[in-house]
Amino acid sequence: MSRQLIAAGNWKMNTNYSEGIALAEQISKHSTDPKGLVILAPPFTSLQGVNEVIKDNNHVKLAAQNCHVKEKGAYTGEISIDMLIAVGVEYVIIGHSERREHNKESNELLAKKVDLVLSKGLIPIFCCGESLEIREAGTHIDFVANQLKESLFHLSSSDFAKLVIAYEPIWAIGTGVTASPEQAQDMHQSIRKLLADQYDEAIANGTSILYGGSVKPANAKEIFSKADVDGGLVGGASLKAGDFGDIIDSF
Repeated sequence: MSRQLIAAGNWKMNTNYSEGIALAEQISKHSTDPKGLVILAPPFTSLQGVNEVIKDNNHVKLAAQNCHVKEKGAYTGEISIDMLIAVGVEYVIIGHSERREHNKESNELLAKKVDLVLSKGLIPIFCCGESLEIREAGTHIDFVANQLKESLFHLSSSDFAKLVIAYEPIWAIGTGVTASPEQAQDMHQSIRKLLADQYDEAIANGTSILYGGSVKPANAKEIFSKADVDGGLVGGASLKAGDFGDIIDSF
């Protein structure tokens, strides 16, 4: 089964409104016929403006970097799923390591967020990954498997088939250190085997698994060439239109 190739740009807390619009315009102009799907995740304040830029480009989709687990209520400063839908969001990043660390998001909470996103017809980009300490202890395969089991394996086959997984070794995010293509392939292959064991081969072979962790033009092509790597969740390099364009072209 062929899988969707994806280059997703997570801008994190970078770019003001005008900078975000300019960046989206450059990326959209570059992405008129990419080999894979391009997804942009700007800050909340730029979502509607970026959507106006990309809405007529079928190759570029809009993602939010997070959503609140509740649909509405007295949660000052939070963003609801319906607010995201209203400005054109189609994908939501769930469980990024920075939110796990800084916002103490648990596997249980993330399971509820995944359910909410799916119930509203949006697509979760579910992040998983280990710290350097866990990698060095040699327990990274089991650690990532547990993240998936506790947050995703309550889903039916039909619901699971809708989501995207992003493996992001925490020790390679924003550090300049990148997992070797072989390390990325090993983890992605392990995740795919886990999905086959939990669901079936069709689900496993149909799920896009992205690599996230200091992806840049110099290494993207080699990483993306691995059998079980279906693209990248890109941080810093997605803030430069030229660099992100090169990554998109790496397919």
